[in-house]
Amino acid sequence: MPSSAAFSWQQVAPADKGFAPDLEEKLVFGLRSGLLRDLHAILVLRAGKIVLERYFEGPDESWGEDLGIVTFGPDTLHDLRSVTKSIVSLLYGIALDRRLVPEPELRLLDHFPQYSDLASDAGKEQLTVNHALTMTLGLEWDEQRPYIDATNSEVAMEMAPDRLRFVLERPFTSEPGTRWGYCGGATALLGGLIAQGAGMTLAEFAQESLFEPIGISNFEWATGKDGVHSAASGLRLTTRDLARIGELVCGSGQWEGRRIVSRDWIESSIRSKVPTGDGLEYGLQWFLGQAPVPAIKEGQQRWMAGFGNGGQRLWVMPAAGVTAVIFSGNYNRFDAWISPTRIWREIVLANFLEI
Repeated sequence: MPSSAAFSWQQVAPADKGFAPDLEEKLVFGLRSGLLRDLHAILVLRAGKIVLERYFEGPDESWGEDLGIVTFGPDTLHDLRSVTKSIVSLLYGIALDRRLVPEPELRLLDHFPQYSDLASDAGKEQLTVNHALTMTLGLEWDEQRPYIDATNSEVAMEMAPDRLRFVLERPFTSEPGTRWGYCGGATALLGGLIAQGAGMTLAEFAQESLFEPIGISNFEWATGKDGVHSAASGLRLTTRDLARIGELVCGSGQWEGRRIVSRDWIESSIRSKVPTGDGLEYGLQWFLGQAPVPAIKEGQQRWMAGFGNGGQRLWVMPAAGVTAVIFSGNYNRFDAWISPTRIWREIVLANFLEI
């Protein structure tokens, strides 16, 4: 994996980093044709150098609050929505190295003594941290409804007086560890363990342990009605700062010679734990997939990604040293995945000439 020591904001010709020389022209064609819509920002790096960076103007919101028309740029904060989950996974890895949080195989309720009354619920004593990390809790959870619907499980959790109790009280719909089910409540439990173990808020721990060490100084993290930071979807970063996260992963958790996240945690995160049922795999709060690109050598085609409502994406292909960030404004729409997926597949991956 390439070292992040070479990371800078230097922009180079795409051909210098193994991409087709007309990479940007192909993006422009997609925009003009209407195939790529509702985009706010695109940033693609390889080996720490920018090969493509574009910003747009359009309507935006912050966790449901209308921001009107925004002119986006390198310094504009943007909702990550559920890409937040993947960053929380990195924070858990850091906290684990510091022995602030329980090992993945340990039981959840043992580390939430304030909910000891729930241990009498049949099966709850089986729940482990790993079930939360891999979203295999088996608890009743519905995020298929729009995030403007109060019956959406994540929305209901954010409105609950105690988010962690809300999650842990859900009845079972399957045996823990047997089936993947998208669940923001799983990430909330991880955030709760981090804050509890670190003795500070999730945002404070993120700032001290991750953001400041890699040069992120400007961020926002939304809180629910209970004043607790939303581990599932509340983080706002700039395009370039989210790219720093991707470059950290490309560097196996090392930044400019300094170890931030353990290599073991990064490697475990990109190792498939469970299929999602739609052709992808899931690691530790990261979606995983393969890039069927002839220019990329067999065995180097694995990618990991954070996906967020509205078309927010962080794609990382560690073996190729590639990071791609996409911000969009297509919130709460069933087709929000189309434009960012086209950019990843048809602009980024399809234009590799060498690896």
